[in-house]
Amino acid sequence: MKRYFLILVQLLIVLSCFSQSTIKYSTGSLNLRADSNTSSQVITVIPKGTSVTMEENCNCEWIRVSYQGQTGYVYSKYLSTKQPTVSTHVGHSKVKHYTNSAGERVQSPTYYRSAPAGATAICGDGTYSFSRSRRGTCSHHGGVQVWL
Repeated sequence: MKRYFLILVQLLIVLSCFSQSTIKYSTGSLNLRADSNTSSQVITVIPKGTSVTMEENCNCEWIRVSYQGQTGYVYSKYLSTKQPTVSTHVGHSKVKHYTNSAGERVQSPTYYRSAPAGATAICGDGTYSFSRSRRGTCSHHGGVQVWL
């Protein structure tokens, strides 16, 4: 009887390892890369707090994940089992604007959970830019990570 009980306990332990959630969350703006190194092409930037599906559950330095139909690699240090708190836009009750070189009023780069209407790029710091020209876009926000 003891033997069967031990086998059952071992089976439950093995099954719990396989049933662990394959969903994790980005703890910051996270580069989805084509290969598992920092020299690899950035496919897209995953905004902070966004869920990704892990292709394999391992304690690897780089993990293969799927995000919005794209598959690539992310650095595992920036993934968490708990979803971090993310506000729609950070630090201000109102969205800021600036006047561009053409005299148009344009929304300043702002943090969002996903790409808002009118966004043209994701900046290096994870903000979404609404720039109407490529010159100077994200210049104070770590440069352009991805054009939308």
